[in-house]
Amino acid sequence: MSSQAPSQQTRSSDRVVDTDTRRANALAHLLLNGALLALFGALFLRAGALPSSMWEPLGAGSFPRLVLACLMLINLGIMAQEWRHYRGAPSAAAGLVKRWLWRHRLALGVLALFALYILGVPLLGFRLASLTFLVLVQLALGVRRPRSLAIAAAIAVTFSFGLDWLFRDVFIISLPRGPFS
Repeated sequence: MSSQAPSQQTRSSDRVVDTDTRRANALAHLLLNGALLALFGALFLRAGALPSSMWEPLGAGSFPRLVLACLMLINLGIMAQEWRHYRGAPSAAAGLVKRWLWRHRLALGVLALFALYILGVPLLGFRLASLTFLVLVQLALGVRRPRSLAIAAAIAVTFSFGLDWLFRDVFIISLPRGPFS
């Protein structure tokens, strides 16, 4: 059991928070899941435009669309649950959403970098976009010492160029090349 008072404990789904922050947390969760729902919906529509091949009877976009549809259903379920919490909670003091956003800044920052990565893959190609994404995420997660930076660089190069090689030469699946490939 924690030594903190119940009013100081917080967690993602708000079971153990005071009544003052419950409404703000629910609103923040509604906004986040609404943004994810919009992102997944846009990706769902884009996945339908993937070119089909004669070896794939359902088409190249069928599996990504299935995964995205499941993610959208999960987001809708979370939003329905959070809407009930939002409506049932008393009004909160001003500034609680800002504090929630600040507490979750690392997760939101990684999510923003991932969105930029998704936009960057068609423009830069898989290798360069993945390398940039992995380096930036590791820097955001706090890699600062020279040894840690070397390990982060090795991980980024291995996963960006290594995965490109694996898919291109072993699985014979072409990933986006970009203008520099």
